[in-house]
Amino acid sequence: MILTEKKKKKRATISIITATFNAEEHLPRLIKSLRSQTDRDFEWVVTDGASNDATLEILNTITDLNIVISSQPDFGIYDALNRAIQHSSGEYYIVAGADDFFESDAIANFRHAAEASDADIIVANAKYGERRMKIRSGLAWLYGHIAFIASHTLATAFKKDLHQKYGDYSRKFPIAADQLFVMKACEGGAKRYESDFIAGEIGFGGVSTVDLLGNATEVFRVQLMLGRSRVVQSILLLLRLLK
Repeated sequence: MILTEKKKKKRATISIITATFNAEEHLPRLIKSLRSQTDRDFEWVVTDGASNDATLEILNTITDLNIVISSQPDFGIYDALNRAIQHSSGEYYIVAGADDFFESDAIANFRHAAEASDADIIVANAKYGERRMKIRSGLAWLYGHIAFIASHTLATAFKKDLHQKYGDYSRKFPIAADQLFVMKACEGGAKRYESDFIAGEIGFGGVSTVDLLGNATEVFRVQLMLGRSRVVQSILLLLRLLK
């Protein structure tokens, strides 16, 4: 369900959540973009997987952002994100990779859209290199979660309480757990509000862009779990593998 703008209500609270592991090379750029926000009223929750580089040293020096840091061994990015959501206090959360970069008005735009719509999911756009990532509406069996959102990372704000109804990010899918959650929520009736602003630039280090074979096979399994045609999904899997 897509919502239109409503009369402005209470101030929406926002948490940015980031999972890190040995991210010292990438974090300074993300931190710079957070410091550049025109709206600094947000919480940044970082769940680290027991890094052994300078990641924690960098994070622990931050005093000018409202930051929450937790570090312990985990079972991958979605286990860390589930932990970050538990630690977060915002009504909405935005996932940011350690190598992502926010536009300076991103938080302000997310908050405006959230307060105007009170939607469960606020959908924006993002850049990936020279490409502008947008929704490919209508064909979830073909496009997966991109039929509903432009990108799980950086370009979408989710109401935290969606996880009470649709569950945590599944540890059964180390790469595509976001796709399963987004499609379950959107096909289950979560209310979306689409906004046209660009939230920022997505880094190139995401596991779904690095492990293309693993991503393709997990997307296949997610689609079957959601009841799609095995024949159609098998053909799509073959085409993705050949590509």
